[in-house]
Amino acid sequence: MRLTPEQVEAIKAAAAEVFGPDAEVWLFGSRADDSRRGGDIDLYVELGRISSGERTRLEARFWAKLQRLLGERKIDIVTHPHGAPVRPIDRQARSSGVRL
Repeated sequence: MRLTPEQVEAIKAAAAEVFGPDAEVWLFGSRADDSRRGGDIDLYVELGRISSGERTRLEARFWAKLQRLLGERKIDIVTHPHGAPVRPIDRQARSSGVRL
């Protein structure tokens, strides 16, 4: 995993603050693979039950908070609310990612 311990803690704290303490976060994509270089930060977040409007608002808030905490970086956020249909990206993030 190519994040510093400080970055991991910042991401986890931001997720808990924005989405609540039950949010679970995975790093996936190239940053989850120590053998690869570069790449954006791809985060997968499992949420409790939430409306689509609230989900969009909270995703934007989480992204902005991460920009402040980590510096301006390319960050992609994928969220999956409890009870929503599982998409291929959800399966991929969980199977190939690293839980933070």
